[in-house]
Amino acid sequence: MQKRDRTVAILLVFGFFAMLALAFASVPLYRIFCQKTGFGGTPKISRDASTKVINREITVRFVANIHRDLPWEFTPLQHTLRLKIGENGLAFYKAKNCSDKPIIGMATYNVSPDTAGQYFNKVFCFCFEQQKLDPGEEMEMPVQFFMDPAFADDPLLKGVSEITLSYTFFVFKK
Repeated sequence: MQKRDRTVAILLVFGFFAMLALAFASVPLYRIFCQKTGFGGTPKISRDASTKVINREITVRFVANIHRDLPWEFTPLQHTLRLKIGENGLAFYKAKNCSDKPIIGMATYNVSPDTAGQYFNKVFCFCFEQQKLDPGEEMEMPVQFFMDPAFADDPLLKGVSEITLSYTFFVFKK
């Protein structure tokens, strides 16, 4: 009976630590999953620009937000961009540090509607890195992207002619 109790205790302790490790690993694993699949409106990251363009146009709307703890101004330099699906797009955002000290910020992003996120591919984006702005400093930040031509074949997106790319800047804390 003692050997059986010891085996059960060891299995319970092992199960506890395995579940604890999985809980800590779930956030980065979920982020990677979303970036690879476009799940939840998270755009995919592409290493190469698009090479196939189709004759259906879409409007991309650009939105900029800042967290209440970040004393920056953050705006898109263009509010919309109309392009063909598969065409490479380039947009710029502008950030300004309105405080009297250097601040490092980092942006999160999302695409709406969520189902379009799996077709939105970012080739280059300021959101991949920390952005440091000194007091009063301004910076223009590019995002290069394209919509995968498979977007046009998705029956859930047949009537969609506009998508929104939204960024939110936060204070980066180490």
